[in-house]
Amino acid sequence: MALVLHAGKTNKNAYKTLIAAEYSGVKVELTQNFEMGVSNKNPEFLKMNPIGKVPVLETPDGPIFESNAMARYVTRLKSDNPLYGSSPIEYGHIEQWIDFASLEIDTNIFLWFRPRVGRAVYLPPFEEASIAALKRALGALNTHLTSNTYLVGHSVTLADIIMTCNLYFGFSQLMTKSFTSEFPHVERYFWTMVNQPNFSKILGEVKQTESVPPVQSAKKPYQPKEAAKPKQKDEPKKEAKKEPAKPKEADVAEEEEAPKPKPKNPLDLLPPSKMILDEWKRLYSNTKTNFREVAIKGFWDMYDPEGYSLWFCDYKYNDENTVSFVTLNKVGGFLQRMDLARKYAFGKMLVIGSDPPYKVKGLWLFRGQEVPQFVIDECYDMELYEWKKVDVSDEAQKERVNQMIEDQEPFEGEPLLDAKCFK
Repeated sequence: MALVLHAGKTNKNAYKTLIAAEYSGVKVELTQNFEMGVSNKNPEFLKMNPIGKVPVLETPDGPIFESNAMARYVTRLKSDNPLYGSSPIEYGHIEQWIDFASLEIDTNIFLWFRPRVGRAVYLPPFEEASIAALKRALGALNTHLTSNTYLVGHSVTLADIIMTCNLYFGFSQLMTKSFTSEFPHVERYFWTMVNQPNFSKILGEVKQTESVPPVQSAKKPYQPKEAAKPKQKDEPKKEAKKEPAKPKEADVAEEEEAPKPKPKNPLDLLPPSKMILDEWKRLYSNTKTNFREVAIKGFWDMYDPEGYSLWFCDYKYNDENTVSFVTLNKVGGFLQRMDLARKYAFGKMLVIGSDPPYKVKGLWLFRGQEVPQFVIDECYDMELYEWKKVDVSDEAQKERVNQMIEDQEPFEGEPLLDAKCFK
């Protein structure tokens, strides 16, 4: 019998086996009409995997579950398979990177993803820790890929297949371009892999997500609509006549809510501004030399004081910033949560000092004349900073804006530990 893979067509863990099969010349059939939550609960499936997890590979000698084990099995069906390297040390390194892909990349992607889509309780500090751990892993991977096209050796191995499938979920669901741009060698590696013929045959066209999934509200499940009003007992006769009408009114109300246009952001209702924010962001990103003469001058030429405002921010609790990587993660988490304002803002965040405690200071350009209320409401970090509006008629404040945009060092007499840009 042919190998049968029980999984949905978009299951990234199933892709590991399917891609390994393409490289190994092994025939694997994907079950048709697999329905998650139904197919994996029937008795036949539970005989193959008693806890109902997907995917499962059905073989002539019995079923295999756990996606990495399945991919290893398919790879071993071909003798001397180059996917497992050409020496014991290469084999060891392949297994090393498979574990890394699972424990450091995949785990932290899902710790970030699951609370955002309502599959776990959303706690901002927990999300920040997950993102920090993922960035640390991506940083290590980025360093390795600085001088390596593939994870092991000079061709695709099983480690590349499993790593790419795990990264695929992150790139397609969570990790925007602004997030992955910190890891250019990871980006190069990922896009190289997914465009290999055996990968693209299974994955199809891969697109990077443009936004992080919004946190799903936890309020709706706790609103007991039906806990309501035992009026049937109080007024049985009258209610009998009115009851058909009441649900209809509720239905009408619900029907009316669905087509309501999404309320416009108040910032979209402001008078048009001569400043085109995306043009400034492009100028900032593309200016590599003569930054003062080109980018800074261009900023003030574009700046519209009636349509936009500039703000300094200073972290209130700098005395707590005693560990460098924790401080950097704190700032990174803040910028991640500011993603909801990307259409209306540009920001620079500086971490200042060579020794702890480190100072965190920022400069923000916002649409309108105030810090947007929806940002204050949605981003809890805002209250951790003191905010002061920039007086652009004050040359000293204007020069401070220039220095922060430029990442001038030293800044106010101290070295920069890091400078991050929100654009």
